[in-house]
Amino acid sequence: MTKHSLDDLLAIMTRLRDPERGCPWDVQQNFASIAPYTIEEAYEVADAIDRKDWHDLRDELGDLLLQVVFHAQMAKEAGLFDFADVAHAISEKMLRRHPHVFGDVSYADLDAQMQAWEDIKTAERAAKGAQTDGSALAGVSHGLPEWKRALKLQQRAATVGFDWPDAQPVLDKLVEEVDEVRAEFANGRDHARLQDEIGDVLFVTVNLARHAGVDFSQALRHANAKFERRFRQMEKLAATEGQPMVERDLQAQEALWQRVKQMGVQDESTVDL
Repeated sequence: MTKHSLDDLLAIMTRLRDPERGCPWDVQQNFASIAPYTIEEAYEVADAIDRKDWHDLRDELGDLLLQVVFHAQMAKEAGLFDFADVAHAISEKMLRRHPHVFGDVSYADLDAQMQAWEDIKTAERAAKGAQTDGSALAGVSHGLPEWKRALKLQQRAATVGFDWPDAQPVLDKLVEEVDEVRAEFANGRDHARLQDEIGDVLFVTVNLARHAGVDFSQALRHANAKFERRFRQMEKLAATEGQPMVERDLQAQEALWQRVKQMGVQDESTVDL
């Protein structure tokens, strides 16, 4: 079987976008309409990795690559840049950010390397005129998912020493923030205040994951998968016993949940959590 190359993929995308001979749907798309698909494909790559499904990972990486090719083709049509420019830009960036690999620079340890990485990124932002306010937080994209932006802000603040020394004070802070949420509920559940306090809980939770060396997004994906697996088993047990979930009160449903937890049921298609 003939294996297609990257050039083949670029040619396919060019044809798909052809106003006269292409696909009407592809022709109608623009950067904004394709952006959500790009984000979705990135998450599907992460999901395949979580499931250790390497065949699926190959396919999902292809879908993600298609998104890059799609954006590059639209940019080419607009006279902005093309795929070769994208490849050149990332190659230049990797060479520039790894002087210890491609140059004669050396670092004492990994911490020094990471600090140098941030220094190089700061210089890049300054060269583009992005860092005009001099803040360590300058340049953190507003387009990131909010949990990711929280992580980036915390990492940037840590570069100037504004950080907890370890996880324990973060745990203490989390308890404090949860207590403040409890207080808001007790005080009448003011929506604006609850939003503020719950936001603090989430921000601190991201910080806790950072100090624990845990990927926040991956941890939440695992929690979602675990909940879905257990809930589906609850539904199966309820149906087997002749009393569907909807016919059980909350106390009976909670008892069913505890039974499933004790059984340690594991869906064969789900990664062991």
